[in-house]
Amino acid sequence: MKKEQMMMAAIVESSEDAIIGGTLDGFVTSWNPAAQRIFGYPVQEIVGQSVLALFPHGRHAELETFHSAVRKGKSVRQFHTERIRKNGERIDVSLTVSPIRDEEGVIIGASSIVRDITERKAAERERNRTNAILKTSSDGIHILDSDGTLVEANDAFLNMLGYDRSVIGKLHITDWQTHRSGAAIIAEIHDLIRQNGQKIIETRHRRSDGALIDVEINMSASEIDDKGYLYAASRDITGRKQTEQALRLAATVFESQEGMVITDAGGAILQVNRAFTKIAGYTQEDIVGQNPRRLKSGHHDVAFYREMWACINHSGGWQGEIRNRRKNGEVYLEWLVITAVKNNQGLVTHYVGTFTDITSHKTAEDEIKNLAFYDPLTRLPNRRLLLDRLQHAMASSNRSEKYGALLLLDLDNFKSLNDTLGHEVGDQLLQQVSARLVSCVRQGDTVARLGGDEFVVMLEGLSGNPDEAASQVEALGGKILATLDKAYQLAGFVHHCSASIGATLFLDHLDSTDALLQRSDLAMYRAKGAGRNTLCFFDQEMQALVMRRVALEAELRDAILKGQLHVHYQAQVDGNRFVTGAEALLRWQHPLRGPVSPSEFIPIAEETGLILSLGSWVLQTACTQLALWATLPEMAHLTIAVNVSARQFRHKDFVGEVMSMLNRTGANPKKLKLELTEGMLLDNVDDTIVKMTKLRKEGIRFSLDDFGTGYSSLSYLKRLPLDQLKIDQSFVRDILTDPNDCGIVRTVIALGKNLGLTVIAEGVETETQRSFLNENGCLAYQGHLFGHPLPIEGFEQLVNRDNTNKLPASADYVI
Repeated sequence: MKKEQMMMAAIVESSEDAIIGGTLDGFVTSWNPAAQRIFGYPVQEIVGQSVLALFPHGRHAELETFHSAVRKGKSVRQFHTERIRKNGERIDVSLTVSPIRDEEGVIIGASSIVRDITERKAAERERNRTNAILKTSSDGIHILDSDGTLVEANDAFLNMLGYDRSVIGKLHITDWQTHRSGAAIIAEIHDLIRQNGQKIIETRHRRSDGALIDVEINMSASEIDDKGYLYAASRDITGRKQTEQALRLAATVFESQEGMVITDAGGAILQVNRAFTKIAGYTQEDIVGQNPRRLKSGHHDVAFYREMWACINHSGGWQGEIRNRRKNGEVYLEWLVITAVKNNQGLVTHYVGTFTDITSHKTAEDEIKNLAFYDPLTRLPNRRLLLDRLQHAMASSNRSEKYGALLLLDLDNFKSLNDTLGHEVGDQLLQQVSARLVSCVRQGDTVARLGGDEFVVMLEGLSGNPDEAASQVEALGGKILATLDKAYQLAGFVHHCSASIGATLFLDHLDSTDALLQRSDLAMYRAKGAGRNTLCFFDQEMQALVMRRVALEAELRDAILKGQLHVHYQAQVDGNRFVTGAEALLRWQHPLRGPVSPSEFIPIAEETGLILSLGSWVLQTACTQLALWATLPEMAHLTIAVNVSARQFRHKDFVGEVMSMLNRTGANPKKLKLELTEGMLLDNVDDTIVKMTKLRKEGIRFSLDDFGTGYSSLSYLKRLPLDQLKIDQSFVRDILTDPNDCGIVRTVIALGKNLGLTVIAEGVETETQRSFLNENGCLAYQGHLFGHPLPIEGFEQLVNRDNTNKLPASADYVI
């Protein structure tokens, strides 16, 4: 027995766990060395003391629980509780409390085996914290071994790359890294492990679906049990990168050439750019915190602004012309775009205004309009404006079923006045005649000067009865004749001048404007033949001439079926006379009439719809020719310009048709140039821009034909994806003698330069015309000076005359 007691004593003394004996009422009776080490009490200091000294406040009830069990002869195991050291430090412990019996088996006390588990619990808590971080962190936390294999990862990392947990232990860093080779990545990992280093980089990861994301990686490396590991946290910064890019773009846009102003939802200005300061004159200090109302010029009424804000509130934006006032008080015209910025809840947070000062453009636009549409001598509408108004009047007459009338006036013996008294006196007479004509008509009627001594009066809203309408015209005609027949005061002497008037009625839009003018012209010559100073109507005898048009339409249909129409090509040259391309022109060789002018049959084709098939055929022919030229080194550089009619361009399948032709023929779209007119562009600007943009993306270029002859609007012109402006031949013809035409040409050239467009002049027939254009900055030409429209064989012979593509300085080479 003594030997067993000695063995037991040795075990107690050498135990790593504290073994404490105590009485049933809680006083310490034995205390081994491990207890002294764990709790800090020497044996002589603790024996005889209450075991409660080891219990933290709040744990005292445990003692009664233990002793209650011991008195019943039971042992108690508590896997985790807390005790307190002599120095007051709390420790985590596990313990077992058992009864102590004497030799008769009577319970005389209790023994406790206490194990210090503080470090284990701390490790568990650390693991729990780590696991919580791994689970809840939005960063993709992962661990790689020294070979780059994924050994652990949290859900955020796996979700970021689109994998599940089955890939752990299988996935390699090269499966998601894209910026470098596998060998370079492994070498970097080894360097970090060797140095116990840390590194932060930005790179890209490849997801399991192949998508790339931008990431920021915080890496650190260390060795554990002689094995190297790389610990990394990846953060998806794709959104941040996109935001940074958007901010850089926004900053670039904000400092554009257009003025920009940003306000809060209440209209207080938050920021303006340098262009705003340059245009409006206000600095940041002047304007921030102010309301844009400070810029108001007073030119717009309350209704204007009410309508503007109604549009912004309904559609989120507004754009249009508006007059504002600079800081120095000067009023200027701007093109303004206002956009409402909304948050995710759809509430407006800011307003952004962008604007361009179009004062100079508008002035140029007005100048072009005045030069192009009004007679400079009398300030009356000219032929171009008259034809436009006549077109609208014919459509209006058709809707209202009320007649309109066209009166063509020619002054009797005007040539004699010019020849005897000179042009200055003749101009005085024309100015006085124009004033008298305006005084005779109603406010809604039109008085125009066609040229020379020819004037036109257009009447609208006459009676729906033809006889009554004719009587109204006769009454006005009599008034005009009487007014014009009164004496004129010219250069100090009295002059008498009468007029001859030809009139025609119209009720619909079936006839062309040219046909109405022709009828009035025939009636006017009849009035001259009847003795002058009189009015004559277009009658049935004149109808025979109109029937020629009907016959021509039938013959045109027949000509299309029989292949009588051909495509000719007219050279386009640069400033050095090198041929750069050609314009494809439709020609009709009638078997009996001979050549029929395009000015005769093209309008008929437009009105009847034949232009759709003709235009398509010309475009197909041009594309085929481009494909053939592409195989010839001496011709491969040439472009072909093709006129596109309004009906053809507005066709819903126009873009698809053009692309189909290019694909079928193999023609290079960059060598195709489509010529469009102003009128067709402005009819539906948004649709026009969409179609032009689609074709331009494919390489097709656009030229604005007959520029200056229509209602061109610079605010629309700058929005159109154009490449070239074409000066109409009507301006080039008298460029050296007519200051009006000279001014228009110079304005168009300057406008093209400002808009970054090339300018080409058509109808160039003399070297002096070309020289004038060249001196004023127009370096591309087309006209008889460089060659008439020719069949393809003749054109190719012209281009390859001396294998240089350069035309000589004289016109004797024309084939």
